[in-house]
Amino acid sequence: MANENFDADLIVIGAGPGGYVAAIRAAQLGAKVICVEKEYLGGTCLNWGCIPSKAMIASVERMQDAKHGADLGVVIDGTISMDFKKMMERKEKIVQTQRGGVGYLFKKNKIEHVEGFAKFVDAHTIEVEKDGNKKTLRAKNFVLAMGSSVIHIPVPGLDGRRAEGVWTSDDAVTADHVPGRMLILGGGAVGVEFSYVFSGVGSEVTLVEMMPTLIPMFDEELGKELGKQLGRNGVKVKTGAALEKCEKVAGGWKCTVKTGNQVEEIEVDVVLLGVGRKANTDGMNLEGIGVKLHRRGVEVIDDTLQTHVPNIYAIGDVTGRIQLAHVASHEGIIAVHNILEGKAEKAQYKAVPNCVYTVPEVASVGLTEEQAKTQGYDVKIGKATFRPNGKAMAAGHQDGFVKVVVDAKYGEILGLHMIGSHVTDMIHEGVAALNLEATLDSMIMSIHAHPTMAEVVLEAYEDAHGLAIHKA
Repeated sequence: MANENFDADLIVIGAGPGGYVAAIRAAQLGAKVICVEKEYLGGTCLNWGCIPSKAMIASVERMQDAKHGADLGVVIDGTISMDFKKMMERKEKIVQTQRGGVGYLFKKNKIEHVEGFAKFVDAHTIEVEKDGNKKTLRAKNFVLAMGSSVIHIPVPGLDGRRAEGVWTSDDAVTADHVPGRMLILGGGAVGVEFSYVFSGVGSEVTLVEMMPTLIPMFDEELGKELGKQLGRNGVKVKTGAALEKCEKVAGGWKCTVKTGNQVEEIEVDVVLLGVGRKANTDGMNLEGIGVKLHRRGVEVIDDTLQTHVPNIYAIGDVTGRIQLAHVASHEGIIAVHNILEGKAEKAQYKAVPNCVYTVPEVASVGLTEEQAKTQGYDVKIGKATFRPNGKAMAAGHQDGFVKVVVDAKYGEILGLHMIGSHVTDMIHEGVAALNLEATLDSMIMSIHAHPTMAEVVLEAYEDAHGLAIHKA
């Protein structure tokens, strides 16, 4: 489709889960596509985020299962411990395999992969630089999918990088040793996941979160329960707390943490900053060609993902909106159809699943109880625990619960919230329910297989109806 004036119908800048999905979909629709990536295919998610952290979590979970194997009649002679080097080698092999898979898909779909940093010359032209060499490319349309990067948020006295024991999540997934003592700042997904990992492999972990509960973007009850579970695993959880200052001492950092009126000093080897990301927009001359930026990233006109330059769209973390890999992929597909088919479809955010991969896992979709009440709904709540569930008992994973939020007037499912084993795989019936505007009556009549963990979701629906079968 591209003519002599253009090298491509579409250039995608960034090859993360938003960019590479957008590129492939555009190629499937018949477009000539170039994808420019300054570093690795797969972006942050594949190389430093979602995938490597989940591989680390899986190793810790397997070790914990082995330690409790006797409860299930499994006899293990000898010491159970973690070979951290092998754990990290396995993590890296998974990352490289996935990265290679993206490269294979590019070749299969005839997508040209150009390595380097892209800077706009005008709305149809970019200059790509790598190792001092520059290449000019022109396209009819662009998708901005540069993603985001971790930043070092300022803490008084805390000065340094990895070598000085100041880590970000990027450093954590590439760690070459297990610190003896860690303070993790931020109780969101990053903070709680690395608390689970490093506590599991032997670090003495203190987790500091300024809000009253962990994972504050989730339903409050999930955060409270996760705090209890991490505490049982040895993490010192401090909520409603602030890291006021740090002082360099021999071998590490002396951290002053204030919780309410209580102030304590905690000495650690590593401070892991689990909060703060910045959209990757610097040095691209975006504003110079008319693309507007706001404090958090690229500004889009609306949920069609079009920027203020009509032939340029933006998706994923770079917009500073919902920073989740699966949202970036969804937005990439929407943007490409709008570009190539002249549509004005809008990305859908009503039913975005949000997951945390600690053990137990946490998953949520839709409105929390507090959000629903704030929006004026007359709310009904249903809850069911995994404790008496047959499959949970058989598997030895009985911690956690399911909570459903329902509009009392019409019976519409407004939100579904879970903490427990495999809930990140179970949340999608909630996604479907919200997208289809399902009612409590219809979900109660949806047969759930026995024995499964998912039966607890059905039990929560029944509880909201006042008809729970297994509620004591």
